Amino acid sequence: MKKLLFALLLLLSMGGSVSAAHIKGGFFTYQYLGPGSGTNLRYRITLTVYMICNPNSGQLSNPINFTIFNGASNQQVSNVSVPITTQYTLSKVYDEPCITGNEVGCYYLIVVYDLPTIELPAIPEGYTVAYQRCCRIAGINNLTNSSAVGNTFTIRIPGSATGQNAQINSSPQFLVNDTAVVCRGSYFQTSFAATDTDGDSLSYQFCGAYQGGDAQAPSPNPAANPPYTGVPYAAPYTGTQPLGSAVTINATTGMISGIAPDMMGQYVICVCVNEYRNRVLINTTRKELHISVNDCNPLRAQLNPRPAFCESLDVSFSNDAAGNPPNAEYLWTFGDPASGNNNTSTQAVTNHIFSAPGDYTVKLRVTLLGVCSDSTTTVVRVWPGFFPGFTISGVCVLNPFQFTDTTSANYGVVDNWQWNFGDNATLADTSRIRNPAWTYSAPGNVNVSLIVSTSKGCTDTITKVLNVLDKPLINLAFNDTLICQYDSLSLQAAGSGNFSWTPLVNMVNPNTSSPRVAPMTTTWYYVNLNNNGCINKDSVLVRVTPGVLIIPMGDTTICQGDTIQLRINSNALQHSWTPGSSLNDPTTMSPLAVTNTLTTYQVTGTIGSCSSTKQITVTPIPYPIARLSADTLICFNTPAFIRASSNGRSFFWQPTTYLSNPLSLTPIARPPTTQRYIFSVFDNRGCPKPGIDTVVVTVRPEVIANAGRDTTVVVGQPLQLNATGGVYYDWSPATGLSSTTISNPIALYRTPFSSIRYRMIASDSIRCPDTAYLTVRVFQTAPSVFVPTGFTPNGDGLNDIIKPVLAGIKKLNYFRIFNRWGQLVYETQQEGQGWDGRINGQLQGTHVFVWTVSAVDYIDQPYFAKGTLTLIR
Repeated sequence: MKKLLFALLLLLSMGGSVSAAHIKGGFFTYQYLGPGSGTNLRYRITLTVYMICNPNSGQLSNPINFTIFNGASNQQVSNVSVPITTQYTLSKVYDEPCITGNEVGCYYLIVVYDLPTIELPAIPEGYTVAYQRCCRIAGINNLTNSSAVGNTFTIRIPGSATGQNAQINSSPQFLVNDTAVVCRGSYFQTSFAATDTDGDSLSYQFCGAYQGGDAQAPSPNPAANPPYTGVPYAAPYTGTQPLGSAVTINATTGMISGIAPDMMGQYVICVCVNEYRNRVLINTTRKELHISVNDCNPLRAQLNPRPAFCESLDVSFSNDAAGNPPNAEYLWTFGDPASGNNNTSTQAVTNHIFSAPGDYTVKLRVTLLGVCSDSTTTVVRVWPGFFPGFTISGVCVLNPFQFTDTTSANYGVVDNWQWNFGDNATLADTSRIRNPAWTYSAPGNVNVSLIVSTSKGCTDTITKVLNVLDKPLINLAFNDTLICQYDSLSLQAAGSGNFSWTPLVNMVNPNTSSPRVAPMTTTWYYVNLNNNGCINKDSVLVRVTPGVLIIPMGDTTICQGDTIQLRINSNALQHSWTPGSSLNDPTTMSPLAVTNTLTTYQVTGTIGSCSSTKQITVTPIPYPIARLSADTLICFNTPAFIRASSNGRSFFWQPTTYLSNPLSLTPIARPPTTQRYIFSVFDNRGCPKPGIDTVVVTVRPEVIANAGRDTTVVVGQPLQLNATGGVYYDWSPATGLSSTTISNPIALYRTPFSSIRYRMIASDSIRCPDTAYLTVRVFQTAPSVFVPTGFTPNGDGLNDIIKPVLAGIKKLNYFRIFNRWGQLVYETQQEGQGWDGRINGQLQGTHVFVWTVSAVDYIDQPYFAKGTLTLIR
C-alpha cells in the first residue's frame, strides 16, 4: 500500500514536467529488410525527435510506443514499445563568419528511437505508423497557443495495392544537420533534402504539421487512430506558407529560401517528400522542424532596380542590403571602361561620373575577411537632360481646362503620359494623351499630376495645384480710393475675358480693363467680366473731396534727445514732412522725430491736384545734470565715499540700503557685497524725466586670516608655522622667525623663555587686511608628548577631556587609549582632540586606562611613549 501511494505522489509531482513544452520537431523513416516468416515482410522503423537541449527526465520519455494501424481501415494492429537507442546534441561550435551575431551553442537534442526489426503481414493496403507527444515549446510565432499544441509523427508503409512493388520500398532518409542561421528580414537558405536508396524520384512541398496529445494526456498510448488534425496556424501563416509568402521550397532540390519574417522567434515548418517510381506516387514522408529566426544580418550584396538617372552623369551608389559588418570590403565595377581608373571603387557608399550617356551594367561584390562574399549586378540607365513640365489654361467650372505637356529630353523621345486631374467626383479623371482637356464638375482646389516618361526610361512626376473657380477672377488695383474734385482717375482691373463698367457718366473706354473716370461726387463703379459665359462682378468706390484737410497736434516740449511721434489727422493720400533729416519716414502721416534744437516741422498733404500745409514746433529741453564720482573698490566692511553733483531741484538714491544719509549728495556707503547705486535728479525747466547716473561700489571678499593653532616647541628645534587667508603676510614680533613676510616661516629659539605671542596680518591683492594671533609655548626639555595622569569627565568644564600636549612635536601619528582588557577605546591623530570618557556613547566609571602615543619631532625623529591615566568619576 505504501509503495502504491509513493508511486501516485511521484506521478502527481511529475505532471507538470511530463506535459511541459519541449518538442521541436521530428520525422519517421523505415527500411525494408526483406521477407519474413511465411508471407510477412520485415521492416526497420526509426523515429528521430528534435527536443530542447536540456529536457528533464519527465520530458525525455523512454521507452515510447510505435502504434501501427491498418492503412485502409485505420484500425490498430500493433503497439510496440521502443527504447531510446541514441541521443546527442546538435550544436554549432563556431560563429558563421558571414553573419553578424552569436550563433554558437546547442540547437537541438536529437533523440533516436529505433525498432530494429518488425514483421508485418503483406497486405494490399499497407500500414500507418504513429507516435504522439505533447507539447511544443511556447511562443511559436506561426502557431496559436503553441505550448498547448502537441505533435503527431507519422509515416505510411505502402502496400501492394499501390503498385510498383511499393511494399518492398524504403523511405527517403534525411540528414540531421539542421543548424542553419536565419536572420529576420533577410534572405536565407536551408535544405530539407533527402536521399532515396531505391533510386526513386523525390519532390518537395510545404504541408501542414499535425497535432496530437495535450496537457491532460501528454503521451497517448496507444496513439490516436488516423486521420490526424492539423496544428492551428496563426494568420497570415499556413501549412503551405509557414514563413509567409516570401519563403518558398524548391520542389526538385528541397532547398527552402526567401526573405525571412521580420519577427524574431520560432516557426514550425513541415515538409512532405513525395516519392515517385516510374512517375507513380508510391509514398509521402514528412519532416517537421522548428526554425529560429534571429536578430542578425548576413553578408549580402543587393542592388534594387533603379529608375533611369536623368539629371546628370554623376550617380551615387550604395548597397541596398542593410546590416553588413563594418569590416566588409566592397568592390564596385561600373561597366564604364572609358572612365579609365575610375571604373571601379572600393567605398561602401560611392559615386561614379559616367563618361557618356548610356545603359551600364554595374556590379557590386561584398567580401568579408576573404572567407565569404556575395555579388550582384543591375542595369543603370544614365540619360541626363530630362526636363518635365506642363501648363494649364482655363477659367471656370463651366468650361474645359486645357493641359499642355512642355516636357523635353536631350535623349530619346517623350512617349508616355499619365495624367490625373484630381477631380474627386469621378474615377475617370485620367488621360494618357499628351495634351488633354478636362471639364471639372465643381469648383475648388485640385491637385493635377503628370507622370511623364521617355523612351530612355527617364520618369518624373509633376504636381500642380489648380484653383477651379465658379467664375473668372477679377483682380482690382484698389477697391476704395479718394480723388480731389475736378481730377480724373484710371480704374485698374485684371482678368481673362471681356470687361464692362457702369455708370457711364464721365467715363472714357468703359469696355476695357482700365477706363478713366472724373466724378464730381463720390461714386460706386461696377465692373462685369465675361469669359465664355462665366461671369464675375466687382466694384470700386471713388470718394470725391473738395480739398485736403489736415489737423495737426499742438506745439510741444520734449526732453532733449528723446523721440517724439508727430501726429496729424488728415484725409490726404500722400504726405511730405520737412525737414526730413531728423524723421524716420518723412512720407508717413505720423513719423518719429529726434531733435536736439528748436525745430518747426512742416507737413504737406496732397490728393491729386489738391494740397494743404500745416506746422508743428518741437522745443527740446536738456535733461537735469546728474554726475557721480567714479566707480570704486573697497575692502570688506570698510566705507566708500560717494560724491554727487546736480543742477536739479530734487534728487533721490536707489537703493538707500547701506547709505549713511540718503538725503545727502555725499553719503557714505558700507555695503557687504558689490552694490550699484542710481542717482536720479529732477528740475522744473520743462523736461519731466530725471537725469540719471550710476556708481558701482565693488566690495572685495572678506579676508579671513588664520595663523594656526597655538602650539609648543622645544628650545633648539625648528617649528613650522602655517598661515592662510591672504596673498601678503606680516608677522610680528620677528623673534625667532626665518621671515616675517611669508605665510610659512620657520621659528627657531636658541634661548629658553616661557612663551611668545605672534600677530599675523594677512591681506589680499589690494592689501585688504585681517589679523590673527598665535601663541607658542617654549619648553627646555627634549621633544615630548605630555599626558595628564587623570581626568574627571563630570561636565563641570574642568578636566573633562584627556588629551595629549605636544612639545616640540611636528606630527601626531596617533594617541590611543586602551582599557584593562587591552581593548582600544579611543584614538586620534589630531592635535588638540581628546577623549571624553565615553565608550560607544556610554559614560565609564572610575578605572585605570593605558595610553600610547606615536609622533614625529621637527627634525623628523620618531617619538613614542606610553603610560597610564585614571578616569575619576
